Amino acid sequence: MFKNPLNRLSTDLGIDLGTATTLIYAKGRGIVVHEPSVVAVNLRNGQVLSIGHEAKAMLGKTPQHVQMSKPLQRGIISDFEVVEKMLKYFFNKIHREHSLFVPRPHVVIGVPLDVTEVERKAVGDVVMAAGARDFDLVEKPIASAIGMNLPISEPVGNMIVDIGSGTTEIAVISLNGIVTAKSIPIAGDEMDRNIIQYAREMFNLLLGERVAEEVKIAVGSAKPLKDRLEVSMRGRDLLSGLPREIMVTDSQVREAIARSVRTVIEHIKSILEVTPPELVADIYRRGVMLTGGGSLLRGLAEAIQVETGLPVQVAEDPVSTVARGAGALLENKEILKDIALPKSDRII
Repeated sequence: MFKNPLNRLSTDLGIDLGTATTLIYAKGRGIVVHEPSVVAVNLRNGQVLSIGHEAKAMLGKTPQHVQMSKPLQRGIISDFEVVEKMLKYFFNKIHREHSLFVPRPHVVIGVPLDVTEVERKAVGDVVMAAGARDFDLVEKPIASAIGMNLPISEPVGNMIVDIGSGTTEIAVISLNGIVTAKSIPIAGDEMDRNIIQYAREMFNLLLGERVAEEVKIAVGSAKPLKDRLEVSMRGRDLLSGLPREIMVTDSQVREAIARSVRTVIEHIKSILEVTPPELVADIYRRGVMLTGGGSLLRGLAEAIQVETGLPVQVAEDPVSTVARGAGALLENKEILKDIALPKSDRII
């Protein structure tokens, strides 16, 4: 059977369709899209007003006829049509830079550990509707491990902790497969909610999601720091209803998110308890790899190391490991064939 010669002109893509951020790796070019998974829609006519960075800047500032959509929850598609429009926009943006037409790419896309067959079908359907000619689905921890150049094909244990926005995924990988794993809904977004709740209870201050995230990034930590950090926190006073600004320190924010950090660590320990002893021995020697945006929390690697007794490292550029791993699979069809979710699971 002859292949369409136009396919050779397309830019095949590796995609991390995340709750907070979408990253796309273009074959031969690296990361070409790194934008928030946010879309602004005009409810009066159904038109998309903005996508990505422009849309995120509008959060909490729009009139009633503009709806801000975060169409992915815990890495799972919650609004098919909006995700389709978002991906179509990114695909067109990528290909317009190199051609006068938009060729249809082959896409490798990471999916969360606990997605159902129906949810996987939705991912496949949406990338095809957005303009892909074919797709493969790969579990995100495996894509992350490949993005970090870990030897997943060898008979050794590789432990990955991917702390994203909506979920934390913990997996032990060996021989191109997941041996033990767990996905929990405690990650970056939950820590933001912790800060919002803390501000309400301690200061009678109502915060927005963006402010809570900014506070977490500015002074958040999992363990005490050598130098004291402080940042302003602005919101609405719940008693007067007027704007108010207060200063918060790293110790206060650490207190706010402590329960979420503790939960993540406890689940890491629970996975180690059910991992075969030979693989645990490998992990003791090789260590735990942290990835995802949540792994950038100050002191988190050290806190996990103290609690588990294992060496812990944060991946280089942890936000992009899934996209880079998916992109690497575009170049290695043999491994992709081995680790992609079965074709029988895809009902297109």
